[in-house]
Amino acid sequence: MLNINLEGKIAFIAGIGDDQGFGWAIAKSLAEAGATIIIGTWTPILKIFSTSLNTGKFDASRRLCNGKLLEFAKIYPLDASFDTPDDVPEEIKENKRYKDVGGYTISEVADQINKDFGTIDIFVHSLANAPEVKNPLLKTSRKGYLAALSSSSYSFISLLNHLGPHMNKDGAAITLSYIASERIIPGYGGGMSSAKAALESDTRTLAWEAGREWGIRVNTISAGPLPSRAATAIGFIQQMINYSQTNAPLPKNLLASEIGYVAAFLVSPLASAITGSIIYVDNGLHAMGVAPDSPSLQGESESCQ
Repeated sequence: MLNINLEGKIAFIAGIGDDQGFGWAIAKSLAEAGATIIIGTWTPILKIFSTSLNTGKFDASRRLCNGKLLEFAKIYPLDASFDTPDDVPEEIKENKRYKDVGGYTISEVADQINKDFGTIDIFVHSLANAPEVKNPLLKTSRKGYLAALSSSSYSFISLLNHLGPHMNKDGAAITLSYIASERIIPGYGGGMSSAKAALESDTRTLAWEAGREWGIRVNTISAGPLPSRAATAIGFIQQMINYSQTNAPLPKNLLASEIGYVAAFLVSPLASAITGSIIYVDNGLHAMGVAPDSPSLQGESESCQ
């Protein structure tokens, strides 16, 4: 039997803040395969997440196939908007959600991971943010646009740059994208579509650079819509889910676990020759050219003789 075996591997997943999103599903899949899981949680919600975890709020969704609960070997505070302590503005440093939390910049987290675990094998980038995501692109400010790219795409470059020297050869990095990177999705604004396009372009370049520099594979999963906390902030996620269920080749719910399974494959030795790729996990929606439920397609069509 062909199995995914990640025994002895250490995986760092950046961007877990609750038990709903793709990052959580990926953590479960990697844990099921035997990996040790360490995570980075956005600094302002670290206390809420840790409290929910410790009080058992997530216990139902932590359950693994063997009956055990998903465990995190360590949780790091992480604000991927900042590369070094010198980048952090004074008002952020003095903010009550940051003031008593140290070492949350990318360089500090990478150094601490190295001190705690030596080298790691897997890096998963599962974070995105756009402060103006509800604004059309034409109405997005320069500040909002650059913030979206900083948090959602450049953070992958910076994290890989800092973690790469601490990753074992034959390691793997993956990030998460969305079809808005290459197709028009009205309402997916604030520069997020641009950030996802950049992320996919960067995947190809980073595959070359990280492959030659450290022997690391770099891939992206383009996932279909899921009603996670982050996606709900966009404001129309349920409509996108309904659209996908109606028009995708596979008219069914997309499960977060399906993204987790593909992630486990991509970081495993079974995918040792796959790098620089965009893998679609969206029930095939990306392949559609028209929406079958469009009113313009309804009724009897005339055939050409």
